Amino acid sequence: MKVLAIDIGTGTQDIFLFDSRFALENGFKLVLPSPTMTVHRRIKQATARGVPIVLTGQQMGGGPSAWAAEAHARAGLSVFASPEAALTLDDDLDRVSAMGIRLVSEDEAGRLPSDVVRVQMGDLDFRAIAEVFARFGVVLDDLDAVAVAVFDHGTAPRHISDREFRFDYLDRRIRERNSLSAFAYRSDNVPAIMSRLRAVAHSASNLDLPIVVMDTAPAAVLGATFDMVVAQRFRTLIVNVGNFHALAFRLAAGSIEGVFEHHTGEIDLHKLEAFLVALANGSLRHEDVFNDMGHGALVYSAEPLELGQGEFDVVVTGPRRGLFRSPPAVEPGQISSTPTRLRPYFAVPFGDMMLSGCFGLLAAVADVLPETADVIRTSMRDSAGRGTAPWDTP
Repeated sequence: MKVLAIDIGTGTQDIFLFDSRFALENGFKLVLPSPTMTVHRRIKQATARGVPIVLTGQQMGGGPSAWAAEAHARAGLSVFASPEAALTLDDDLDRVSAMGIRLVSEDEAGRLPSDVVRVQMGDLDFRAIAEVFARFGVVLDDLDAVAVAVFDHGTAPRHISDREFRFDYLDRRIRERNSLSAFAYRSDNVPAIMSRLRAVAHSASNLDLPIVVMDTAPAAVLGATFDMVVAQRFRTLIVNVGNFHALAFRLAAGSIEGVFEHHTGEIDLHKLEAFLVALANGSLRHEDVFNDMGHGALVYSAEPLELGQGEFDVVVTGPRRGLFRSPPAVEPGQISSTPTRLRPYFAVPFGDMMLSGCFGLLAAVADVLPETADVIRTSMRDSAGRGTAPWDTP
């Protein structure tokens, strides 16, 4: 069985090819620039040349790509965009127009002069990924499924903030199905409000394969639970410190006892630790986080998680995990001795922190696609005893 897992963040897209013939540690992997960074660079190059641009394709992750498009317009240069591509900048297309960006149909975009730089928007470029693998003799024409993770605020009505809308969605999913894989969907079952997830599913629809899409932060936290040290804990506190968002779950045997989500740029280590301590003891309130420009917090279990037990207090993953790395630094997979309020453990599932999201995606595929469950779960439970190495398999 082969499953391609793609975890798309702001800085990188992390890619893992699961092949059940091999031990997971021998799976092929790539860490490449994220699509939004690639688009950002293309637009910045056009800005430097002083030429107009047109954005076509699908809604994708914003941040760097959106900032570059807005800067291009502020520089007095023409920006055209199809309605679908323009959703990357804002769910409200009137606001996009107010930025000085002209909305055009795909047909109109195709008739623009040849000097207009065409920028294809979209989170998933399967063809490009397949070409990279193919250069090393690895073909992707025999996949059993593709799984993709992106962060999706959802499409909020005008009178509701993105932060409130996003957290209401998290709460609803946890109450409906108390599992991290509740944030994963088959491509034909994505909620209508999750526009970015739907855009990814649509862009993969021509693959004629089962497609699973998932939110990035729960994928990373789920992946961290497969670290051999973390897996020994029945109850634990895990935080994914992403480039834009920090999301923490309090877990008991995989069930969610509490959650909070904040913007990474709005917090420092002292504030993050205070939120984590409050999440652990059950005192954290939604307004504590929301009124601090975060998304929110909820505690579902009255039983506090006692910190100070064992060798560490909190499991940390994510590209901004360095927030916890006060000197002296420790290697991944080691327990920190830093004088912080909490004792962090830096998770390395199957020996690779960068692929935490991919491993979480893989575990979610087993839940969403029952036909894959036995093979994936067996491999993840006992990877060292399976397949051992690529050269051992014809």
